[in-house]
Amino acid sequence: MNKKPQESPTVQSALRTIGTEQAGIASLAEAFKGELAGRFDEAVKSIRKIKGRVIVTGMGKSGHIAAKIAATLASTGTPAFFVHPSEANHGDLGMIARDDAIIALSWSGEAQELRGTIDYSKRFNIPLIAITAGEKSTLGTHADIVLALPREKEACPHNLAPTTSAIMQLGMGDALAIALLENREFSAGDFSVFHPGGKLGAQLLRISEIMHKGSDIPLINSGAQMTEAIMQISGKGFGCVGVTDEAGSLIGIVTDGDLARHLSTTLLKETVDDIMTRDPQTVQPDMLALEALDILNKKAIGALIVTTGTKPVGIVSFHDLLRVGVA
Repeated sequence: MNKKPQESPTVQSALRTIGTEQAGIASLAEAFKGELAGRFDEAVKSIRKIKGRVIVTGMGKSGHIAAKIAATLASTGTPAFFVHPSEANHGDLGMIARDDAIIALSWSGEAQELRGTIDYSKRFNIPLIAITAGEKSTLGTHADIVLALPREKEACPHNLAPTTSAIMQLGMGDALAIALLENREFSAGDFSVFHPGGKLGAQLLRISEIMHKGSDIPLINSGAQMTEAIMQISGKGFGCVGVTDEAGSLIGIVTDGDLARHLSTTLLKETVDDIMTRDPQTVQPDMLALEALDILNKKAIGALIVTTGTKPVGIVSFHDLLRVGVA
């Protein structure tokens, strides 16, 4: 009898790896119930005090994780960049200024290449934060703040290849980045400044940047006949028409769905007030495109009228969000 795919040795290996790494993250979370909590809080405060940038460094696999942490910090409002410790020893220490702070990653805390950076931080009184499992290591004993990682088993069956340790380092770096983001109240609008491209950049567009305006907005006056409403719906191509009162305020909407629900021989004799949905869902011009997409999906509708106060100023459809790359 053939084995089920989930019973194959390779899948079982994958599950063991993920399970071991999950245990490492769980152990890290548990550590926050002890001394790590105070040290983490101190690290966030230390980084918030500096006037310069955060320099993130590490050797080998820790270096790859350090580069990712630097990128995450930079993209969430904390100026940061990665410095390779070997290059630092050959001139790149000059990239680190007195107003900066250093985050150094080393699982053992004994990476020889970090010695120059450690000495440099002491010489110029630059705050040094260590992310390491070696609290009493060279790095740990010389750091101003030690974010000590629990010594958990690597997912590698030989307990050698950095796997669980790398995930834990990454988790700690992400925790710092997000804590700093929240501490400085870094908004989605701020985030968009650093992410103008790709789908993420599209999701952070404001509705005002993609909405249709002016005569493109399907609108009709209260009391109008349904024949006129149908012409607006088919002519403007949004599958709906907004209904406004004498003051120009939006009071309702007629959609394709409303037409289907009220389909009868008397439909064309009705007024829009008899058919419309009152108090329709609207959005504001400064809403993020991603938030508008969420509303469209939850309400199962195809378009949203954009209002300022009660006055319609635009309309945005699912197809618009698709066009700019949000959906």
